[in-house]
Amino acid sequence: MNDQYGRRIDYMRVSVTDRCNLRCVYCMPGEGFSFLPHEDILSFEEIERVCRIGVRLGITKIKLTGGEPLVRRGIPDLVGKLKGIPGIDEVTLTTNGILLKEQINELVSNGLASVNISIDTLDERRYFRMTRGGDIKKALEGMESALKYPDLKVKVNCVPFCEEDCISLALLAKKRKIDVRFIEMMPIGMGKEFHGVSEEELLGILGEKLPRFSPYVGEPLGNGPCHYYDVDGFSGKIGFISAVSHKFCGECNRIRLTSQGFLKTCLQYAAGRDLRGVIRSGGSDEELKAVILEALAEKPDGHVFGGGLEKQKD
Repeated sequence: MNDQYGRRIDYMRVSVTDRCNLRCVYCMPGEGFSFLPHEDILSFEEIERVCRIGVRLGITKIKLTGGEPLVRRGIPDLVGKLKGIPGIDEVTLTTNGILLKEQINELVSNGLASVNISIDTLDERRYFRMTRGGDIKKALEGMESALKYPDLKVKVNCVPFCEEDCISLALLAKKRKIDVRFIEMMPIGMGKEFHGVSEEELLGILGEKLPRFSPYVGEPLGNGPCHYYDVDGFSGKIGFISAVSHKFCGECNRIRLTSQGFLKTCLQYAAGRDLRGVIRSGGSDEELKAVILEALAEKPDGHVFGGGLEKQKD
């Protein structure tokens, strides 16, 4: 399906929970918040139904997110159900890795194609502070367990803060078949309180410490906007997702389903449609399809970070 600007929308990010086992400083406050009651989030059956209708409209790739998706029971089974929908090419997952070691075999057995592991520092004390209590050893155990499956794509996502962390994380790609991607801090939610490192700054830092960089030219390596570099002697690649300094809205191919069943067509804006309400009021598949198309018709041409951020959902 195409939006009003001619962009092909074939990728849906599905949040399966608002809960997380970490409290990252740029993601949520340390206290004073509450999670949704379980009955307020979509059931697996409701998620599967939305995805089936999405396929009829042109969705071919699904990414499961959270919160932290692996804190919800039964995610491997959900992967299998979604992968079994005719027309779905890939089901992928983003995780902090803490619970990955225990679930990776079942996830892969059910058809998981790729896993993105969020790690912002390899320093044990800094990781503990940044995540308000997380154990980097468990995250790295999850990463290493995923690397045991040769057909599983493994990527590390990092929001960069300091030079030392950027170098150490980039070096993960030297001997391991891992793509390390640096994600520019976006001025939304708690992220508005932090200043990250821009892509240009990172290229300067990494260029001084690592072997020669050259832009990757080849088949797309993922479903999103990341652009990659080859590094001489590295098994993996270095990538950049720079939504603010290198706006990529013109190539946007995604929509987002929140854990509450709200369909968002742009990360920045609150605009969208309440699919849970349609489902739980007895709406038919055709009615649900029509509501999805209504939301898509209002998908903006791009974000304006720093220029009038609207209230968001989930």
